[in-house]
Amino acid sequence: MTLPDTTLDEQTIGELRELMGRYPQARSALLPMLHLVQSVQGHVTAEGIQTCAELLGLSAAEVSGVATFYTMYKRRPMGTHHVGVCTNTLCAVMGGDVILERLKDHLGVGNDETTDDGQVTLEHIECNAACDFAPVLTVNWEFMDQQTPESAVELVDRLRAGEEVRSTRGATITSWREAERVLAGFEDGRADEGPAAAGPSLVGLEIAHERGWAAPDYPEQADRDGSDTSKTKLGADEQADTSRAESETVAEQSGADVEGGKSDE
Repeated sequence: MTLPDTTLDEQTIGELRELMGRYPQARSALLPMLHLVQSVQGHVTAEGIQTCAELLGLSAAEVSGVATFYTMYKRRPMGTHHVGVCTNTLCAVMGGDVILERLKDHLGVGNDETTDDGQVTLEHIECNAACDFAPVLTVNWEFMDQQTPESAVELVDRLRAGEEVRSTRGATITSWREAERVLAGFEDGRADEGPAAAGPSLVGLEIAHERGWAAPDYPEQADRDGSDTSKTKLGADEQADTSRAESETVAEQSGADVEGGKSDE
C-alpha cells in the first residue's frame, strides 16, 4: 500500500513561489522546489515537473533532466519511511552488504521497493558520507550509526509499528515527506536535536589536544605591510587568473563559422 498522490494546491504553489524568491535567479530554486513537490506528493510526479517548469519558465524536459539526475528525487511513490543502507567500500567491508540482504529478506522487498504496508522503502546507498561510523544506515536521511543485521531489523520493525525512533545522533525520526519539506527549506524546529559531531569524528581532535598539537600560526607580517594581496579582491583575482584557461577553451573559428557556412565560390 502506498500513499496516494496529492494534487498541488494553492498553498503549495505559494510555497514554490516563495522558494523562487529566495534566489537572485529563480531557476536556482529548482532543487528545493522538487523536494517540496516530493513532500506533498510522495515523489516527483508529472504534475510536479510541469508545475515547476511553468513557474520557472523552463521546459518539462529540463526539469525532468534534473529530477532524473539526482538519486534523492524519486519517480515512484515512496513509503512512509526511506531506509538507505550504505554498501560502499568501508560500510560493505564492515557488514553493509549483509545488513542489506538481511533487510531484503526480512521486509520481503528488493532494492528501491516498498513494503506491502507502505511503511518502508528500502534502497542501497553508494555512500552516506559517514565512514567513521560504518556500517551506516539512514532513515529519512538521518544517520543510524554502527549498525548490525540485528539492530537494522529491530529498527525497521519499530518504524513499521509506529514507535518513536531517534537517530543514534539524537534527532527524532519523522516521516520521509516531513524530511523532504525540511530539505526544501522549511524548518521543523528540530535543527538542534543531537550533536553536530561525536565519537569517531572527534578522535583526531582529541589526540591533537592530548599531544598539544596545533595548526601553525598565520604569518602576521603580511597583514601589517599589506603584502598579502590575496586578501583584496584585486589580489585574489590576479592570483586566480583564468585568462589562460579561457583562451585554451575557445575553439578556433573557421571562415565558414564566421560567414555562416558560405561556400568558397
